[in-house]
Order: sequence, then C-alpha cells, then structure tokens
Amino acid sequence: MIISMQSAKDSLYASPLGEISAFTFDEAVVKVFPDMIQRSVPGYSTIISAIGLLAARFAKEDSVCYDLGCSLGAATLAMHQQITTKNCRIVAVDCSAAMVEQCRQNLSVASEGADIEIVCADIRDMAISNASVVVLNFTLQFIPLADRQAFLTTIYRGLLPGGILILSEKLAFDDARQQALQIDMHHLFKKAHGYSELEISQKRSALENVLIPETFAAHQQRLKAAGFASAEVWFQYFNFASMIALK
Repeated sequence: MIISMQSAKDSLYASPLGEISAFTFDEAVVKVFPDMIQRSVPGYSTIISAIGLLAARFAKEDSVCYDLGCSLGAATLAMHQQITTKNCRIVAVDCSAAMVEQCRQNLSVASEGADIEIVCADIRDMAISNASVVVLNFTLQFIPLADRQAFLTTIYRGLLPGGILILSEKLAFDDARQQALQIDMHHLFKKAHGYSELEISQKRSALENVLIPETFAAHQQRLKAAGFASAEVWFQYFNFASMIALK
C-alpha cells in the first residue's frame, strides 16, 4: 500500500534548464516524490504491495526487517501493515536528510506505536544483523558499481538462515535491440502519464552517471557470489524488475 499523503505534481524538468545538475534526493524532489515515482516507475504500487506480503511470509520472531534506501517510507509502511510476527522490528534507512524528515512525519501518523526505527545514514555504513527481511527497492542502482559486491555480501552475512532480500532495480539489456525497445517503452509509459519529451530528456540527463542500471545476469551473478542460494525475478514491467534472493 502506498503512503497516503499530499504530493505536488512533478514538474521539476518541465521548463528548459540551461544547465542540468546531477539528480539528488533533495527537498524539491521530496515534495513531488510520490507523484514522480508513480509516473516514472512502471508497476511501483504492485511492488510495494508485494513487499508487504513477502515480509509477512519471511519475518521471524525477534528479528529485524530492513528497508535500505527507504525514501518516504512506502516499503516500510507496507511491511508494518502486513507483519504480524511477534517482536519483529523494522529499521528504515536513507542518506537524504530531506527524505528522512518527511518519512518520519509520514510514519508517525500511519504507524503510531509501531517498533520502527528511522535512521539517516549511508546504507553502506549500516551494520546489518539478525535480519529476516532486507529490502533494496530501487536503491542499489544509486550505489557506485565498485561498492555493490561488498555491500550485498554484508547484507547476506547479516541475514538469518532462510532470510530474504527483495531487490528492485532498473535493468539494462545486453542485446542492443532489447535495450532500445525497453527504453522506448519506458518513455512511452512516462508520456502516457503526462510527462513531455523535454521532461523525459532532461530527467534522463540528470540521472546519467547517478543511476547505473545493470543486467539481470549481472545482478544474479553478484548475489550468488555474495552467498545467496538463489536469485530470481518475480516481477518485471519493461526495464523495471524486482528480484527475490534467498539465503
């Protein structure tokens, strides 16, 4: 379930920009983020709902569920709404102070009294331990390539036996025709949701060298190198996918 909150329409790239700065999760993005994510990421609501269901299935008593790169707390809230396991707490982490501040406001109303800890920190610096569920929902793609293997290995080591990592990512494709088709279809999705050619172009420029997508094969290889027993795609909509990795 998506957090219910007022959100301004995303028009950050609607006017021509002389110089396009690298995309950051600042206060301007926070104000429009719910609108932005719904209109930019195909299948986002489905993924959030499923994260709640998966967390309910895998959460263990006296364990921790982590939402790493929690943004405004949508996945955290979905987990909170579905988990009925005793003494299972949720730790939500994001490095954007603006995101964390708004996340705290969102969750203070929606999950009053729940055992949820919201942390402003670099997720690469978090000590992951006693975890039954870890969520990386469109987060790994913003971490430098050189840091991804060590980070996933840290997550694997912090997971309890039988634990789950839910990893959602924008995908790249080895085949040039597939790559071009998937990008074109994503752009058509965004146009269908009201974004102009200018907005799509300028947003793409802002994300260049900030969001680095990889192929599913690269993700699967890295997850298995980290120690996961299996890693498979459970959901895909054009070039956006969510994977399940099992310890």
